[in-house]
Amino acid sequence: MTAFVLVAGPWTGDWIWRIVAGRLREAGCAAYPATLTGMGDRRDEAGPDTDLETHIGDLVRLIDEIDDEQVVIVGHGMGIHPVRGAADRRPDRISRIVHLDAGMPRDGESVLGLLPDPEARARLLQRAEDGWRVPAPTREEWPAWGSLAGVPDEALDELVRRGVPQPLGTLSQRLRLSGAVAALPTTGVLCTANGASIAVVETLLGLGDPQILALVDPQVTFFELATGHWPMLSVPDELAATLLKAAAGEGHRLTAPPAAEQPAAAKGFLLDVPPRPRERVGRIDLYLPDEQPGTDPGPRPAVLFVHGGPVPADRRPTPRDSDTFVGYGSYVAGLGVVGVTLDHRLHGIGDYGRAAEDVAAAVELVRADPRVDADRVALWFFSAGGLLSADWLAAPPPWLRCLAATYPVLAPLPAWGLGETRHRPVAAVRKAGRLPIVLSRVELEHAEFAVTVGEFLGAAEDCGADVEVIDVPLGHHGFETVDHTEGTRHAVERAVSSVLGHLTR
Repeated sequence: MTAFVLVAGPWTGDWIWRIVAGRLREAGCAAYPATLTGMGDRRDEAGPDTDLETHIGDLVRLIDEIDDEQVVIVGHGMGIHPVRGAADRRPDRISRIVHLDAGMPRDGESVLGLLPDPEARARLLQRAEDGWRVPAPTREEWPAWGSLAGVPDEALDELVRRGVPQPLGTLSQRLRLSGAVAALPTTGVLCTANGASIAVVETLLGLGDPQILALVDPQVTFFELATGHWPMLSVPDELAATLLKAAAGEGHRLTAPPAAEQPAAAKGFLLDVPPRPRERVGRIDLYLPDEQPGTDPGPRPAVLFVHGGPVPADRRPTPRDSDTFVGYGSYVAGLGVVGVTLDHRLHGIGDYGRAAEDVAAAVELVRADPRVDADRVALWFFSAGGLLSADWLAAPPPWLRCLAATYPVLAPLPAWGLGETRHRPVAAVRKAGRLPIVLSRVELEHAEFAVTVGEFLGAAEDCGADVEVIDVPLGHHGFETVDHTEGTRHAVERAVSSVLGHLTR
């Protein structure tokens, strides 16, 4: 018989698994919802010394008490930290680890260290009572810790009412792993309303993300649930059925692309653009228009292309060396405008602040170049780099003649944990005034990303923002490298023509 050990995230307890555990038992399995020290009805057992190792020890003792041969251990959200720690100490007892809308923390990583929003980390630490316990979120605060999509009102009431303080040490102590856990079969259950999906994972795989490439393994499977971060409350029956399938080794398996070592960004630009020389200055490359003999055209307008991400720091080629951005830079230079490409440091979800600084520095460097007309500059954002457009939308400088975005993400996805970050174009567009915005929208966009575009366009319409939408028929996210069709070529030509039109008026 299979036994399921069910571990929830912070501020909760075993009660949150009540329906799921019942369904598993009805299916003939054993179910052990875990209440860790200080959680649920054990809230009074915690003290200042309660830490991650305490919770790992709780789970190890529970595993040792289970007689069933197969033990599937499920970690929800931040609850995956003690789950991986316990599985690492008892690898011979664990048949599979299920990451329920959870990441894959590695040796040396803590919950706090993985929170991408520095302000959220600071707020959480400031809230700690007596210096060691963090109060449960209020009803208004719970959405910052994961989408509540699908959670019935009565279940949300219970989540708020039964939330207990979380010992700070369970969030701040680093996870220590021997490496044994890495060999265990693993299943990821992705909650699409929280911003995670198999399609997004496969996109990252195609880009050569080494962490995703490591998941190309017959022992690693994936499922999706069309709900928010709390499937045990929103879709308990579906979750129980999914856990049973995971225990049986079912699920979607990733397949490495034929050239996994060569990212998709190196497969060629969709337009036939003659290669042009470029000048490298720090993090930027400049593509300069041809000079006509005997003429002095003076400073030229410029377009700065801002790539998406996160992009691993060691990925080669870097974005500005990829065929996509070499193509864009060369294309606009051939049309008489200075093309500028940039390598910014968006290496993880928590790097948006640093990447925004890189973009701002690149803008100043470009505008200071005597060959550039400092009063006629456009910024063009791609994919998840779209969040970096928020600063410029919120306070457009007079020299910014146009802002473009191609298959953009225009609001942080709930799973990213960015809270009330300033990098939220759906809010910033209300302050954009009459800044021309050119948005290229792909027909076959990831659903999670498409939602943010819809929200952005709704906000833009409400405030009367000047947005031109260029639809890309049958286009996918990253279409420059995967969809070389007449439709996608025309969309690029039209978008470039529109941006350059705003620059030269």
